[in-house]
Amino acid sequence: MNTQELVIELSKGISNLTIGHIIMLAVGGILIYLAVAKEYEPVLLLPIGFGCILANIPLTGMTEGQGLFAVLHSAGIGNELFPLLIFIGVGAMIDFSPLLSQPRMALLGAAGQFGIFATLILATVLGFPLNEAASIGVIGAIDGPTSIFVATKLAPNLLAPIAVAAYSYMSLIPIIQPPLMRLLTTREERRIRMVYAPTPISRRVLIAFPIIVTLIVGILVPDATPLISMLMLGNLLRDSGVVERLSKAAQNEIINIATLFLGLTIGSTMSAGSFLNVETVAILLLGLFAFVLDTVAGLIFGKILCVVSGRTINPLLGAAGISAFPMAGRLVARMALDEDFDNMVLMHAMGANTAGQLGSVMAGGVLLALVTGLLG
Repeated sequence: MNTQELVIELSKGISNLTIGHIIMLAVGGILIYLAVAKEYEPVLLLPIGFGCILANIPLTGMTEGQGLFAVLHSAGIGNELFPLLIFIGVGAMIDFSPLLSQPRMALLGAAGQFGIFATLILATVLGFPLNEAASIGVIGAIDGPTSIFVATKLAPNLLAPIAVAAYSYMSLIPIIQPPLMRLLTTREERRIRMVYAPTPISRRVLIAFPIIVTLIVGILVPDATPLISMLMLGNLLRDSGVVERLSKAAQNEIINIATLFLGLTIGSTMSAGSFLNVETVAILLLGLFAFVLDTVAGLIFGKILCVVSGRTINPLLGAAGISAFPMAGRLVARMALDEDFDNMVLMHAMGANTAGQLGSVMAGGVLLALVTGLLG
């Protein structure tokens, strides 16, 4: 190899670098900055940002053929493996006792899914096909695994912006939700105290709950079975009390490894060619609209329950009805404490938050069934 050929070989990366690549390299850097400096969901944003950087370095071959990211995409996202493994871990972390002892919190979990369907309609009006509109709407649940699962089934071409939107907005919950809470509730409402006097939940009920939920949802909404079954399997590992090693593995090693590979793979789909377009901007804006609308619907329904209950329900709980567990529940509890240091609503908020987790999975399954039926 002569000198000229050597120079060409060593400079081929630079010569193939485009403005689009540079922009996306900066986007990856911003995601890493938010993860490290601001600690916005670092477990998610850091690998997504690094994957984005790797995807926009020219000629690496990592996203093509037998490249690392091509293999991970085929093995973990193309067959929905990573989202399902993550749901096993999430289920192992969830305690459904607050919801079972306060079944009325399920109403807030249902109200927190309104934005999904409203955004579906809006996206359709704006010209998105029904399958893409449904995938965009699910962003509003702020449930990354569900968003990825639905997008993989209905609109795999939109997987990158949908996944990035879902996980990014999850990290921005402490920024987006508080202004909405203050806008839609009064200080007096935020100071409403709720006595936590839970009905004792027996171990038998806790064990039966995930099995019954899987059977009911599986029979009524078969398309939701993969997600709900893995969520309930994780919960059964936790509450059975006889497989502590498996429960701890689900909460730690399994979910951590799956999240790492999922984040890297999602980031690797953020190539300049597929990400830098008007459609991506529209998806990000519609996803934000869905998130805001879910929060607003939950708060409004919380205010209705507040009035109906004779002001015994704090309307802030409505904001915990989205799926982002446990961030939304903790944020609601903190907001109540900011208004009154003795106002403890954490367990009530967790009841609404776990209901939102179930609600988002069921909403995703319903959308899959409806859209598949209509397009099939």
